[in-house]
Amino acid sequence: MPDTSRARPMPRLAASLALAAGIAVAGCQSTVDIRGFVPDDASLEQIQVGLQQRDDVRELLGTPSTTTPFGDETWLYISRRTVSSPFFQPRVLDQQVVAIVFDARGVVADIRKLDFADGRLVSHLARVTPSPGKELNFLEQLVGNVGRFNRSSAPVPGSTNLPPGSRR
Repeated sequence: MPDTSRARPMPRLAASLALAAGIAVAGCQSTVDIRGFVPDDASLEQIQVGLQQRDDVRELLGTPSTTTPFGDETWLYISRRTVSSPFFQPRVLDQQVVAIVFDARGVVADIRKLDFADGRLVSHLARVTPSPGKELNFLEQLVGNVGRFNRSSAPVPGSTNLPPGSRR
C-alpha cells in the first residue's frame, strides 16, 4: 500500500503560494484620488457679473480653495483627480479650476472655467544658498578634535593650576 501522507503538502504549498501572489498583486493596485471642489454649472449660473459681491459668492459657493497671492481680486475653486500606482509619482487625470475675478469694489467682474489643458508647467529652481562654514562628514566630526588640546595650558583636575589669563 503506497504512503499518501507525503502527497498532501504539495496542494497546501501551491495554495499558500497562490494566496501570497494574490496579496502581492492586490497591493500593486492603482488608486484614484479626488481632491478639491469646483461648483457645478447651476451654482455658477446664480452668480451675476457686475451685481454680486464677495459675500454673495461665499454664501453661494463657499470659501475658495485659494486666492491670488498678490491681493484678493481672484478666487480659485480647484478640483483635481489623480491616479497613484506603487513605485511611481501620482499622475494627474483631470483638473478643473473656476476663477472668479472681483473688481476694486469687490463686485464680480468675470467668471472663468479652466481645465488641465489651460495650465502651465512651472519649473522650480534648484539653486542652494551657500552658508558659511564647512560641512563635516562623520569621520571628520569623530576625529576633528584630536590634536587640538595643548597640555601645558589645560587645567589639571583637582589642582588650582589654571591656564594663563583665566580667573577664578
